[in-house]
Amino acid sequence: MKSYLAVLASPGAWRFLAPALLARLPYAMLQIGILLLVEWSTGSYGAAGIASAAAAVAQALIGPQTGRLADRYGQARVLVPQALLHGLALGGLLALAAAHAPAAVLVAVATLAGGSMPQVGSMVRARWAHLLGGSQDRLSTAFALESITDELTFTVAPVLLVALSTGFSPVWALAAALVMVVTGTLAFSAVRRGAPEPVPVVVRARHGVLRMRGVALLAAAFVAIGTVFGSLQVGITSSTAALGQAGAAGAVYGTFSGASMVGGLLYGLVRWRARASHRLAAAVGLLSAATVALGFAGSLPALYGAAALAGFVIAPAVITGYTLVEQLVPTEVRTEAFTWLNGATGLGIATGAAVAGQLVDRLGTGSAFLVPPVTTGLAALLLVLFLRRLAPAAHASRGRELVTAS
Repeated sequence: MKSYLAVLASPGAWRFLAPALLARLPYAMLQIGILLLVEWSTGSYGAAGIASAAAAVAQALIGPQTGRLADRYGQARVLVPQALLHGLALGGLLALAAAHAPAAVLVAVATLAGGSMPQVGSMVRARWAHLLGGSQDRLSTAFALESITDELTFTVAPVLLVALSTGFSPVWALAAALVMVVTGTLAFSAVRRGAPEPVPVVVRARHGVLRMRGVALLAAAFVAIGTVFGSLQVGITSSTAALGQAGAAGAVYGTFSGASMVGGLLYGLVRWRARASHRLAAAVGLLSAATVALGFAGSLPALYGAAALAGFVIAPAVITGYTLVEQLVPTEVRTEAFTWLNGATGLGIATGAAVAGQLVDRLGTGSAFLVPPVTTGLAALLLVLFLRRLAPAAHASRGRELVTAS
Protein backbone atom coordinates (compact mmCIF):
# COMPACT_ATOMS: atom_id res chain seq x y z
CA MET A 1 0.00 0.00 0.00
CA LYS A 2 2.98 2.30 0.44
CA SER A 3 3.26 2.68 -3.33
CA TYR A 4 -0.35 3.91 -3.56
CA LEU A 5 0.11 6.30 -0.65
CA ALA A 6 3.27 7.66 -2.26
CA VAL A 7 1.42 8.34 -5.51
CA LEU A 8 -1.51 9.98 -3.72
CA ALA A 9 0.97 12.16 -1.81
CA SER A 10 2.20 13.69 -5.08
CA PRO A 11 2.03 17.50 -4.86
CA GLY A 12 -1.43 18.76 -5.72
CA ALA A 13 -2.85 15.32 -6.56
CA TRP A 14 -5.88 15.50 -4.30
CA ARG A 15 -6.76 18.96 -5.60
CA PHE A 16 -7.57 17.55 -9.04
CA LEU A 17 -8.61 14.02 -8.01
CA ALA A 18 -11.56 15.09 -5.85
CA PRO A 19 -13.41 17.17 -8.48
CA ALA A 20 -12.44 14.63 -11.15
CA LEU A 21 -14.27 11.89 -9.25
CA LEU A 22 -17.44 13.99 -9.18
CA ALA A 23 -17.12 14.70 -12.91
CA ARG A 24 -16.48 11.04 -13.79
CA LEU A 25 -19.51 9.52 -12.06
CA PRO A 26 -21.89 10.76 -14.81
CA TYR A 27 -19.64 9.14 -17.44
CA ALA A 28 -20.87 5.78 -16.17
CA MET A 29 -24.47 7.04 -15.93
CA LEU A 30 -25.00 8.55 -19.36
CA GLN A 31 -25.56 5.50 -21.55
CA ILE A 32 -27.98 3.64 -19.30
CA GLY A 33 -29.54 6.96 -18.27
CA ILE A 34 -30.38 7.82 -21.88
CA LEU A 35 -31.77 4.31 -22.34
CA LEU A 36 -34.13 4.72 -19.38
CA LEU A 37 -35.04 8.30 -20.29
CA VAL A 38 -35.97 7.67 -23.92
CA GLU A 39 -37.92 4.51 -23.07
CA TRP A 40 -39.79 6.46 -20.38
CA SER A 41 -40.57 9.23 -22.86
CA THR A 42 -41.47 7.18 -25.95
CA GLY A 43 -42.42 3.78 -24.54
CA SER A 44 -40.11 2.19 -27.09
CA TYR A 45 -37.09 0.10 -26.11
CA GLY A 46 -36.02 0.12 -29.75
CA ALA A 47 -35.78 3.92 -29.84
CA ALA A 48 -34.13 3.91 -26.43
CA GLY A 49 -31.49 1.44 -27.59
CA ILE A 50 -30.74 3.48 -30.71
CA ALA A 51 -30.42 6.69 -28.67
CA SER A 52 -28.10 5.04 -26.12
CA ALA A 53 -25.94 3.49 -28.84
CA ALA A 54 -25.78 6.77 -30.77
CA ALA A 55 -24.54 8.57 -27.66
CA ALA A 56 -21.89 5.88 -27.06
CA VAL A 57 -20.62 5.95 -30.65
CA ALA A 58 -20.50 9.77 -30.71
CA GLN A 59 -18.54 9.76 -27.47
CA ALA A 60 -16.10 7.17 -28.85
CA LEU A 61 -15.46 9.11 -32.07
CA ILE A 62 -15.51 12.71 -30.84
CA GLY A 63 -13.72 12.13 -27.53
CA PRO A 64 -10.26 11.70 -29.12
CA GLN A 65 -10.69 14.94 -31.03
CA THR A 66 -11.23 16.81 -27.76
CA GLY A 67 -8.14 15.05 -26.42
CA ARG A 68 -6.17 16.38 -29.39
CA LEU A 69 -7.40 19.91 -28.68
CA ALA A 70 -6.42 19.55 -25.00
CA ASP A 71 -2.89 18.56 -26.02
CA ARG A 72 -2.61 21.62 -28.25
CA TYR A 73 -4.42 24.29 -26.23
CA GLY A 74 -4.52 23.01 -22.64
CA GLN A 75 -7.11 21.11 -20.65
CA ALA A 76 -9.03 24.06 -19.21
CA ARG A 77 -9.57 25.75 -22.59
CA VAL A 78 -11.21 22.58 -23.87
CA LEU A 79 -13.06 21.30 -20.80
CA VAL A 80 -14.85 24.54 -19.86
CA PRO A 81 -16.71 25.04 -23.17
CA GLN A 82 -17.21 21.28 -23.46
CA ALA A 83 -18.85 21.11 -20.03
CA LEU A 84 -21.16 23.99 -20.89
CA LEU A 85 -22.09 22.46 -24.26
CA HIS A 86 -22.75 19.10 -22.63
CA GLY A 87 -24.90 20.78 -19.99
CA LEU A 88 -26.97 22.47 -22.69
CA ALA A 89 -27.28 19.27 -24.74
CA LEU A 90 -28.25 17.08 -21.78
CA GLY A 91 -30.58 19.75 -20.42
CA GLY A 92 -32.21 20.00 -23.83
CA LEU A 93 -32.62 16.22 -23.95
CA LEU A 94 -34.33 16.25 -20.55
CA ALA A 95 -36.72 19.01 -21.60
CA LEU A 96 -37.54 17.29 -24.89
CA ALA A 97 -38.07 13.93 -23.20
CA ALA A 98 -40.38 15.51 -20.62
CA ALA A 99 -42.34 17.04 -23.53
CA HIS A 100 -42.46 13.61 -25.24
CA ALA A 101 -40.74 14.84 -28.38
CA PRO A 102 -40.48 12.49 -31.40
CA ALA A 103 -37.96 9.66 -31.06
CA ALA A 104 -35.84 10.95 -33.96
CA VAL A 105 -35.35 14.27 -32.18
CA LEU A 106 -34.38 12.54 -28.95
CA VAL A 107 -31.83 10.37 -30.78
CA ALA A 108 -30.26 13.44 -32.41
CA VAL A 109 -29.95 15.35 -29.14
CA ALA A 110 -28.70 12.22 -27.32
CA THR A 111 -25.94 11.99 -29.94
CA LEU A 112 -24.91 15.56 -29.18
CA ALA A 113 -24.96 14.84 -25.43
CA GLY A 114 -22.72 11.80 -25.91
CA GLY A 115 -20.30 13.58 -28.23
CA SER A 116 -19.90 16.52 -25.85
CA MET A 117 -19.24 14.42 -22.73
CA PRO A 118 -16.11 15.85 -21.02
CA GLN A 119 -13.23 13.35 -21.14
CA VAL A 120 -12.04 14.00 -17.59
CA GLY A 121 -10.69 10.45 -17.11
CA SER A 122 -8.20 10.91 -19.95
CA MET A 123 -7.22 14.32 -18.59
CA VAL A 124 -6.49 12.79 -15.17
CA ARG A 125 -4.28 10.11 -16.71
CA ALA A 126 -2.45 12.81 -18.67
CA ARG A 127 -1.83 14.67 -15.41
CA TRP A 128 -0.44 11.55 -13.76
CA ALA A 129 1.85 10.99 -16.75
CA HIS A 130 3.01 14.60 -16.51
CA LEU A 131 3.62 14.39 -12.75
CA LEU A 132 5.18 10.92 -12.63
CA GLY A 133 6.60 10.45 -16.13
CA GLY A 134 10.11 10.04 -14.74
CA SER A 135 9.15 6.87 -12.84
CA GLN A 136 7.49 4.01 -14.72
CA ASP A 137 6.84 2.11 -11.49
CA ARG A 138 4.98 5.02 -9.89
CA LEU A 139 3.13 5.73 -13.13
CA SER A 140 1.99 2.10 -13.34
CA THR A 141 0.71 2.40 -9.77
CA ALA A 142 -1.14 5.61 -10.69
CA PHE A 143 -2.79 3.90 -13.65
CA ALA A 144 -3.77 1.03 -11.35
CA LEU A 145 -5.38 3.64 -9.10
CA GLU A 146 -7.24 5.02 -12.12
CA SER A 147 -8.50 1.56 -13.03
CA ILE A 148 -9.80 1.11 -9.48
CA THR A 149 -11.50 4.52 -9.73
CA ASP A 150 -13.12 3.54 -13.03
CA GLU A 151 -14.48 0.35 -11.47
CA LEU A 152 -15.76 2.29 -8.49
CA THR A 153 -17.63 4.76 -10.69
CA PHE A 154 -19.08 2.00 -12.88
CA THR A 155 -20.26 0.23 -9.72
CA VAL A 156 -21.70 3.20 -7.82
CA ALA A 157 -23.04 5.33 -10.69
CA PRO A 158 -25.58 2.85 -12.16
CA VAL A 159 -26.90 2.06 -8.67
CA LEU A 160 -27.37 5.78 -8.00
CA LEU A 161 -28.98 6.30 -11.40
CA VAL A 162 -31.46 3.43 -11.01
CA ALA A 163 -32.32 4.52 -7.47
CA LEU A 164 -33.12 8.08 -8.63
CA SER A 165 -34.99 6.80 -11.69
CA THR A 166 -37.10 4.43 -9.59
CA GLY A 167 -37.68 6.83 -6.72
CA PHE A 168 -38.41 9.86 -8.91
CA SER A 169 -37.98 9.57 -12.69
CA PRO A 170 -35.22 9.23 -15.32
CA VAL A 171 -35.45 13.00 -15.80
CA TRP A 172 -34.38 13.64 -12.22
CA ALA A 173 -31.67 10.98 -12.44
CA LEU A 174 -30.01 12.56 -15.48
CA ALA A 175 -30.57 16.04 -14.03
CA ALA A 176 -28.42 14.96 -11.07
CA ALA A 177 -25.81 13.65 -13.52
CA LEU A 178 -25.88 17.01 -15.34
CA VAL A 179 -25.19 18.93 -12.14
CA MET A 180 -22.34 16.59 -11.18
CA VAL A 181 -20.58 16.61 -14.54
CA VAL A 182 -20.76 20.38 -15.02
CA THR A 183 -19.78 21.21 -11.43
CA GLY A 184 -17.02 18.60 -11.27
CA THR A 185 -15.56 19.46 -14.67
CA LEU A 186 -15.45 23.20 -14.01
CA ALA A 187 -13.84 22.61 -10.60
CA PHE A 188 -11.30 20.22 -12.15
CA SER A 189 -10.49 22.74 -14.89
CA ALA A 190 -9.81 25.42 -12.29
CA VAL A 191 -7.01 23.31 -10.76
CA ARG A 192 -3.91 23.86 -12.87
CA ARG A 193 -1.54 21.79 -10.71
CA GLY A 194 -0.36 18.76 -12.66
CA ALA A 195 -1.93 19.85 -15.94
CA PRO A 196 0.48 19.33 -18.87
CA GLU A 197 1.59 22.47 -20.65
CA PRO A 198 -0.12 22.84 -24.04
CA VAL A 199 2.17 22.12 -26.99
CA PRO A 200 1.29 23.80 -30.29
CA VAL A 201 1.89 20.77 -32.48
CA VAL A 202 -0.25 18.67 -34.74
CA VAL A 203 0.24 15.17 -36.02
CA ARG A 204 0.62 14.89 -39.76
CA ALA A 205 -2.60 13.69 -41.40
CA ARG A 206 -0.92 10.61 -42.83
CA HIS A 207 0.55 9.77 -39.43
CA GLY A 208 -2.35 10.46 -37.05
CA VAL A 209 -2.20 9.29 -33.46
CA LEU A 210 -4.29 6.22 -34.23
CA ARG A 211 -1.71 5.29 -36.89
CA MET A 212 1.25 5.67 -34.60
CA ARG A 213 3.15 2.54 -33.72
CA GLY A 214 0.94 0.15 -31.75
CA VAL A 215 -1.89 2.59 -30.95
CA ALA A 216 -4.49 1.05 -33.28
CA LEU A 217 -3.54 -2.40 -31.96
CA LEU A 218 -4.14 -1.24 -28.40
CA ALA A 219 -7.43 0.39 -29.41
CA ALA A 220 -8.59 -2.90 -30.96
CA ALA A 221 -7.69 -4.71 -27.75
CA PHE A 222 -9.66 -2.17 -25.72
CA VAL A 223 -12.72 -2.61 -27.96
CA ALA A 224 -12.53 -6.32 -27.11
CA ILE A 225 -12.16 -5.55 -23.41
CA GLY A 226 -15.18 -3.24 -23.65
CA THR A 227 -17.29 -6.07 -25.08
CA VAL A 228 -16.72 -7.96 -21.84
CA PHE A 229 -18.40 -5.19 -19.85
CA GLY A 230 -21.26 -4.79 -22.32
CA SER A 231 -22.03 -8.47 -22.80
CA LEU A 232 -21.83 -9.21 -19.07
CA GLN A 233 -24.45 -6.54 -18.37
CA VAL A 234 -26.84 -8.37 -20.71
CA GLY A 235 -25.73 -11.88 -19.79
CA ILE A 236 -25.92 -11.43 -16.04
CA THR A 237 -29.31 -9.72 -16.23
CA SER A 238 -30.82 -12.43 -18.44
CA SER A 239 -29.19 -15.31 -16.55
CA THR A 240 -30.36 -14.21 -13.11
CA ALA A 241 -33.87 -13.71 -14.49
CA ALA A 242 -33.81 -17.22 -15.97
CA LEU A 243 -32.71 -18.59 -12.58
CA GLY A 244 -35.62 -16.82 -10.88
CA GLN A 245 -33.19 -14.47 -9.11
CA ALA A 246 -33.59 -11.27 -11.14
CA GLY A 247 -32.89 -9.12 -8.10
CA ALA A 248 -29.41 -10.61 -7.81
CA ALA A 249 -28.21 -9.12 -11.12
CA GLY A 250 -26.81 -6.00 -9.48
CA ALA A 251 -25.00 -8.01 -6.82
CA VAL A 252 -23.44 -10.34 -9.40
CA TYR A 253 -22.24 -7.45 -11.52
CA GLY A 254 -21.03 -5.75 -8.36
CA THR A 255 -18.98 -8.89 -7.63
CA PHE A 256 -17.42 -8.58 -11.08
CA SER A 257 -16.53 -4.92 -10.44
CA GLY A 258 -15.31 -5.61 -6.91
CA ALA A 259 -13.03 -8.42 -8.11
CA SER A 260 -11.69 -6.08 -10.79
CA MET A 261 -10.83 -3.50 -8.13
CA VAL A 262 -9.01 -6.16 -6.10
CA GLY A 263 -7.16 -7.40 -9.19
CA GLY A 264 -6.12 -3.87 -10.11
CA LEU A 265 -5.03 -3.10 -6.55
CA LEU A 266 -2.81 -6.19 -6.34
CA TYR A 267 -1.44 -5.70 -9.85
CA GLY A 268 -0.36 -2.17 -9.00
CA LEU A 269 1.63 -3.39 -5.98
CA VAL A 270 3.87 -5.70 -8.05
CA ARG A 271 7.13 -4.51 -9.62
CA TRP A 272 6.97 -6.42 -12.88
CA ARG A 273 10.09 -7.57 -14.72
CA ALA A 274 8.30 -8.79 -17.84
CA ARG A 275 7.76 -6.28 -20.62
CA ALA A 276 4.44 -4.47 -20.63
CA SER A 277 3.65 -5.78 -24.13
CA HIS A 278 4.09 -9.38 -22.97
CA ARG A 279 2.00 -8.73 -19.87
CA LEU A 280 -0.82 -7.26 -21.95
CA ALA A 281 -0.94 -10.22 -24.34
CA ALA A 282 -0.92 -12.61 -21.38
CA ALA A 283 -3.62 -10.65 -19.50
CA VAL A 284 -5.97 -10.53 -22.50
CA GLY A 285 -5.37 -14.24 -23.15
CA LEU A 286 -6.15 -15.04 -19.50
CA LEU A 287 -9.27 -12.88 -19.73
CA SER A 288 -10.47 -14.93 -22.69
CA ALA A 289 -9.89 -18.16 -20.76
CA ALA A 290 -11.50 -16.80 -17.58
CA THR A 291 -14.69 -15.68 -19.32
CA VAL A 292 -15.27 -19.20 -20.67
CA ALA A 293 -16.44 -20.13 -17.16
CA LEU A 294 -19.39 -17.77 -17.47
CA GLY A 295 -20.98 -19.96 -20.11
CA PHE A 296 -20.98 -22.94 -17.73
CA ALA A 297 -22.44 -21.12 -14.75
CA GLY A 298 -25.72 -22.98 -14.31
CA SER A 299 -26.47 -21.74 -10.82
CA LEU A 300 -26.33 -18.44 -8.95
CA PRO A 301 -23.24 -19.36 -6.85
CA ALA A 302 -21.43 -20.48 -10.01
CA LEU A 303 -22.36 -17.21 -11.69
CA TYR A 304 -20.93 -15.24 -8.76
CA GLY A 305 -17.69 -17.23 -8.97
CA ALA A 306 -17.35 -16.91 -12.75
CA ALA A 307 -18.03 -13.16 -12.59
CA ALA A 308 -15.40 -12.74 -9.87
CA LEU A 309 -12.83 -14.69 -11.91
CA ALA A 310 -13.42 -12.55 -15.01
CA GLY A 311 -13.31 -9.34 -12.98
CA PHE A 312 -10.05 -10.25 -11.28
CA VAL A 313 -8.29 -10.58 -14.64
CA ILE A 314 -9.72 -7.60 -16.52
CA ALA A 315 -8.17 -4.73 -14.53
CA PRO A 316 -4.53 -5.81 -15.13
CA ALA A 317 -5.21 -5.77 -18.88
CA VAL A 318 -6.62 -2.24 -18.72
CA ILE A 319 -3.79 -0.93 -16.55
CA THR A 320 -1.11 -2.42 -18.81
CA GLY A 321 -2.76 -0.98 -21.91
CA TYR A 322 -2.64 2.56 -20.54
CA THR A 323 0.96 2.04 -19.41
CA LEU A 324 1.90 0.90 -22.90
CA VAL A 325 0.24 3.74 -24.79
CA GLU A 326 2.04 6.25 -22.56
CA GLN A 327 5.32 4.66 -23.69
CA LEU A 328 4.37 4.50 -27.36
CA VAL A 329 3.33 8.09 -28.08
CA PRO A 330 5.10 11.43 -27.62
CA THR A 331 4.14 13.69 -24.76
CA GLU A 332 2.58 16.14 -27.20
CA VAL A 333 -0.30 13.79 -28.10
CA ARG A 334 -0.64 11.80 -24.90
CA THR A 335 -4.14 12.97 -23.95
CA GLU A 336 -5.51 12.15 -27.39
CA ALA A 337 -4.02 8.66 -27.17
CA PHE A 338 -5.59 8.05 -23.75
CA THR A 339 -8.92 9.24 -25.12
CA TRP A 340 -8.73 6.81 -28.03
CA LEU A 341 -8.49 3.95 -25.52
CA ASN A 342 -11.40 5.37 -23.51
CA GLY A 343 -13.46 5.68 -26.68
CA ALA A 344 -12.54 2.18 -27.78
CA THR A 345 -13.76 0.81 -24.46
CA GLY A 346 -17.05 2.67 -24.79
CA LEU A 347 -17.49 1.41 -28.33
CA GLY A 348 -16.80 -2.12 -27.13
CA ILE A 349 -19.38 -1.80 -24.34
CA ALA A 350 -22.05 -0.70 -26.81
CA THR A 351 -21.11 -3.41 -29.32
CA GLY A 352 -20.94 -6.15 -26.68
CA ALA A 353 -24.34 -5.22 -25.27
CA ALA A 354 -25.94 -5.08 -28.74
CA VAL A 355 -24.49 -8.40 -29.92
CA ALA A 356 -25.23 -10.15 -26.63
CA GLY A 357 -28.80 -8.87 -26.70
CA GLN A 358 -29.33 -10.25 -30.20
CA LEU A 359 -27.85 -13.61 -29.19
CA VAL A 360 -30.13 -13.87 -26.15
CA ASP A 361 -33.19 -13.11 -28.29
CA ARG A 362 -32.23 -15.69 -30.91
CA LEU A 363 -30.38 -18.44 -29.03
CA GLY A 364 -31.29 -18.13 -25.36
CA THR A 365 -29.91 -16.79 -22.10
CA GLY A 366 -26.45 -18.33 -21.90
CA SER A 367 -25.50 -17.27 -25.42
CA ALA A 368 -24.63 -13.77 -24.21
CA PHE A 369 -21.53 -15.26 -22.58
CA LEU A 370 -20.23 -16.44 -25.96
CA VAL A 371 -19.14 -12.89 -26.75
CA PRO A 372 -16.28 -12.29 -24.25
CA PRO A 373 -14.15 -15.40 -24.95
CA VAL A 374 -14.39 -14.85 -28.71
CA THR A 375 -13.62 -11.12 -28.78
CA THR A 376 -10.82 -11.23 -26.22
CA GLY A 377 -9.41 -14.41 -27.71
CA LEU A 378 -9.13 -12.73 -31.11
CA ALA A 379 -7.58 -9.67 -29.43
CA ALA A 380 -5.00 -11.83 -27.65
CA LEU A 381 -4.11 -13.48 -30.96
CA LEU A 382 -3.68 -10.08 -32.60
CA LEU A 383 -1.44 -8.90 -29.76
CA VAL A 384 0.77 -12.00 -30.06
CA LEU A 385 1.02 -11.73 -33.84
CA PHE A 386 1.93 -8.05 -33.77
CA LEU A 387 3.82 -7.98 -30.47
CA ARG A 388 6.71 -6.05 -31.99
CA ARG A 389 4.36 -3.16 -32.75
CA LEU A 390 4.07 -2.65 -28.99
CA ALA A 391 7.79 -2.11 -28.50
CA PRO A 392 8.29 1.61 -27.77
CA ALA A 393 10.14 3.44 -30.52
CA ALA A 394 12.92 5.89 -29.80
CA HIS A 395 11.72 9.34 -28.78
CA ALA A 396 13.68 10.86 -31.61
CA SER A 397 11.93 8.82 -34.28
CA ARG A 398 8.54 9.48 -32.71
CA GLY A 399 9.28 13.15 -32.57
CA ARG A 400 9.72 13.28 -36.33
CA GLU A 401 6.02 12.50 -36.71
CA LEU A 402 5.20 15.90 -35.23
CA VAL A 403 5.23 19.29 -36.88
CA THR A 404 4.77 22.75 -35.41
CA ALA A 405 1.34 24.21 -35.96
CA SER A 406 1.22 27.37 -37.94
